[in-house]
Amino acid sequence: MARLNVNGVVREHNAEPDTPLLWVLREQLGLTGTKYGCGVAQCGSCTVHIDGVAVRSCVLPASAVQPTQKVVTIEGLAPRGDHPLQKAWVANDVPQCGYCQSGMIMAAAALLRDKPRPTDADIDAAITNICRCGTYSRVRTAIKQASGQRVAGVDVVHIVKTVREA
Repeated sequence: MARLNVNGVVREHNAEPDTPLLWVLREQLGLTGTKYGCGVAQCGSCTVHIDGVAVRSCVLPASAVQPTQKVVTIEGLAPRGDHPLQKAWVANDVPQCGYCQSGMIMAAAALLRDKPRPTDADIDAAITNICRCGTYSRVRTAIKQASGQRVAGVDVVHIVKTVREA
């Protein structure tokens, strides 16, 4: 049995070494928040964190992840759904179909960890996920809002204060 540290819990799985991490997470560990989109690491629906770095899990063999590395999925980002990005996503009505959103939020969380107050250029460089619905302007607004930046027409203080009180 192979082991993975996922969302703070060491879990065992019996996948073949070349099985993509995405399928181990979804099929063997039951963590279905991470989505399959393209299967070639282009769309970003499968984004998870490995030791804090956003990674496309659809092309990464599970055997490439060491048991000491920490994998975080959307379910582990904030189990109560109260991460500042999740709150900003709701406040800004970001999702339409919602399929890409878990990967988008995971990419945005990695960005905010590295750049707590990202510029538009930072967001453009880091968020390469594809959204069929085209909610990119709302994604940008939500990322800036979650970082505490002023966004025209958005009550940033309310969101940041709510997150800090939780």
